[in-house]
Amino acid sequence: MINKYFGTDGIRGTVNKGNITGEKFFKFGLASGTYFKNQKKNKQIAIIAKDTRLSGYTLEPALVSGLVSGGMHVFTLGPLPTNGLAMLTKQMKANMGIMITASHNSFNDNGLKLFGPDGMKLSDKIEKKIERLIDAKITEQLSDPKFLGRVKRLEDGNERYIKILQSNFPKNFNLKGIKIVLDCANGASYKSAPKLLKDLGAKVISIGVQPNGLNINKKCGSTYPNKIRTAVKKFKAHVGISFDGDADRIIMCDEKGGIVNGDQIIAMLAKRWKSKKILKGGVIGTLMSNYGLEKFLKDEKIKFYRSKVGDRYVKEKMKKLNFNLGGEQSGHIILGKFATTGDGLLVALEVLFSLRKNKKASKLLNVFDPMPQVLENIKVKDKDIINRPKCKNAIKSAHQIMGKHGRILVRKSGTEPIIRIMAESLNKTLISKCINLIKKSIKTT
Repeated sequence: MINKYFGTDGIRGTVNKGNITGEKFFKFGLASGTYFKNQKKNKQIAIIAKDTRLSGYTLEPALVSGLVSGGMHVFTLGPLPTNGLAMLTKQMKANMGIMITASHNSFNDNGLKLFGPDGMKLSDKIEKKIERLIDAKITEQLSDPKFLGRVKRLEDGNERYIKILQSNFPKNFNLKGIKIVLDCANGASYKSAPKLLKDLGAKVISIGVQPNGLNINKKCGSTYPNKIRTAVKKFKAHVGISFDGDADRIIMCDEKGGIVNGDQIIAMLAKRWKSKKILKGGVIGTLMSNYGLEKFLKDEKIKFYRSKVGDRYVKEKMKKLNFNLGGEQSGHIILGKFATTGDGLLVALEVLFSLRKNKKASKLLNVFDPMPQVLENIKVKDKDIINRPKCKNAIKSAHQIMGKHGRILVRKSGTEPIIRIMAESLNKTLISKCINLIKKSIKTT
């Protein structure tokens, strides 16, 4: 059964429409607070962070109001990367954490991501239970007046997050002599990322660090890597690092201007961790992971399994199989030894830890030859269009045409009104033929 409110990564949509209104966020706060109440605790605590969207000023108070109405004491942290929120939820022994963000989407969207007391994203089962509470009578969840929650702003959220990241590396770890171009997408990492890298001794050229509420992800960040490519070449940097709006994704650029996606970073880390005897079990990718990554890991005798798209599904499978490395081509990478969700800054540190030993990024980060892969995003009014007969028949025909020469994946985006078509094959003509067949059926259905 499809979730009513939650998608592949929390709740997301256009501000002041549908689910992304003050009224709905009050209900989300009240319902999630009700679910995560723990009667064994003397004090019920929720912490909230956000990215830099203008709409955060509207949605955060509504969310807070719902939480305190249900008896939750709330700490607000302001702009902070998503995994910073996850880490602090666990460190502060909070009942829950909420990140107000629409990740890589433009400023006109917003949403939220929920975390349990363990710093983990929620399972489909728990989301279902919260959805039932959202639709239940409000009066049944409201707290007695004397048990209403209180609200406090914590100004040191980024400092706490930075300290946690630093604790995962040797005290003598430094980046002296390394020039880095850093693109924070005018998002949640605009404070923490430049500060941490500079504190470690790197020379940092920062872009995307002047948020105004409207410019998050706008022609910058991980979905627009040409920004760092241009800057790396201009400043002759050793490496470029690009995050998305809530900094749970990372895309990199080598010193030659080559763009490095999540699959290549995962391959590098898997090889390194195996040699250092850090890798546990193997690697979890997704249905979107390039076949070249799968083949490389097989050749390296590293186990590889695919999950559904979405870093929470990656983490669920990692937990189930007791693996400590997984991620997505888009740059959601989970270092299970250190984190419960994707963290662009943490992954950047892990890569830089290897790069600091006079290695070229172009050699370190180009680990395997990717299978030619084309991804097309088709904007639609109704994502269920792919379930209609004409579209289903086109997808079936495309699979038959591709045969054993590659693979095709057609899916609904869990975060945007988009149908994603992915085709992989050594035969580029075959890729085009199959994608065009499906595209035509979507546009004419």
